[in-house]
Amino acid sequence: VETLPELWENVEVPGDYAPAGWWRSFRDPTLDTLLAEALVENLDLREAVARVQEARAQLGVATAPLFPAVTGTGSVSRSSNPNNTGFGRQIFQLLAGLSGDSTSGGSAGADSTAAGPPDRFTNTTWSTSLGVSYELDFWGRLRNDRSAAAADLAATEADLHTARLSVLASTISTWFEYVDLRGRLAVTTEIVGVLEERTALAESRYDRGLTTSFELYQVSQELRTSQAALPQLRTALADAEARLAVLTGRYPSEVRALLGDTTPEPAAGPVPPGLPADLLLQRPDVRAAAARYEAARLRVGARKADLLPSIDLSGSIGLQSDEASSLFDLSQWVSNLVAGLTAPLFQGGRLRANLSAAEARYAQAGAAYARAVLTAYGEVDVALLRLREERDRLELLRSQLGEAEASVNLQSRRYASGVVGYTDYLDALRARLQTESTLVSARRDVALARLAVHRALGGGWVEPSDSTADRP
Repeated sequence: VETLPELWENVEVPGDYAPAGWWRSFRDPTLDTLLAEALVENLDLREAVARVQEARAQLGVATAPLFPAVTGTGSVSRSSNPNNTGFGRQIFQLLAGLSGDSTSGGSAGADSTAAGPPDRFTNTTWSTSLGVSYELDFWGRLRNDRSAAAADLAATEADLHTARLSVLASTISTWFEYVDLRGRLAVTTEIVGVLEERTALAESRYDRGLTTSFELYQVSQELRTSQAALPQLRTALADAEARLAVLTGRYPSEVRALLGDTTPEPAAGPVPPGLPADLLLQRPDVRAAAARYEAARLRVGARKADLLPSIDLSGSIGLQSDEASSLFDLSQWVSNLVAGLTAPLFQGGRLRANLSAAEARYAQAGAAYARAVLTAYGEVDVALLRLREERDRLELLRSQLGEAEASVNLQSRRYASGVVGYTDYLDALRARLQTESTLVSARRDVALARLAVHRALGGGWVEPSDSTADRP
């Protein structure tokens, strides 16, 4: 996977692939309306947008350690202790010693200590300070973690484009499935009508001894088979309608008003797929895999830096006073500055295990990226081949429909001339309707094949120059 092939194997025409607004190539106004609703109201897209917002916030979290952390504090403390405990006891003993020295000198010393020490020592301290801490990213650990978070954000944004492409593709495929089911339901209903008339004629001919019971049973079984297909088609049609409602963030009764009654024709013209190397930019899943590969590589560097010493700087400057009124007196300033070097000497192998885990995730991401590239290339080549084959099949069915229509016209003229019976005309009409039903599904298959090409090429990619109407 280090070098992609220069050309596709099944390319129809050369040229640059420009996927901006690619869904408009289907030239279906109803489909454009559904897609516009899906891009705005789809709940999967809203969830993907929220994940991008989360990844952007995580990038902010990873960026913060690159800057100094500044904290501000303010406090007031009050202590009250008896003079015979703790620091008060030491002061009391000191005063007692001074008192003993003074009494040997005369009566003046006795007067100076007659009052004695206080019963309790009370102290009140007011303080305010500004603290700063900063880790010198000497080995690049913080920078690597930040770059890895940026790569994660790029991968999540690519996931958003993947989700957008998936929603567009699901809406398009469900719409063409709905059109196919609606068309087949209409044709099958016509076939049932023809078979009912054909069965009535077979019963009449059988009653008159003009045909065998085998022919009657055969026509009757065909009628029951067609009638049995109608409930399944109605259920499948309702299911497709419900899925369209979920994709557009609506209830079925609301989305029903958006569905027209036209039968769109498959988009004409080949898709120039560009060069295989374009997949690295066009396919959002390939871009996401590449971004996660880069994030895993950067985290290996960050875990290697965990094995090395870290240098931390911290300091604070502030004011202290025993009274609130003099708290902001600049002469009462205090300061503190600390520089520390921390080296991981022994942690039970945790840091090296973290490094081994990061290297294993890097290998996994590399394999996932290679698989994404190979899968993307294979999907495009198969999709191009499928589109060409489905178009050929559609042309053959159109020719078959023309022949079936000619047969109906011929049998109609022969019946009018009295050459053949009415049953021959009904059989020709039934064959034409069956061919028309197959043709309806063939149109859907061509549309889905073209959709597969756009999806394989990363059709959801929107260039920056596009209008905001094309954006999620």
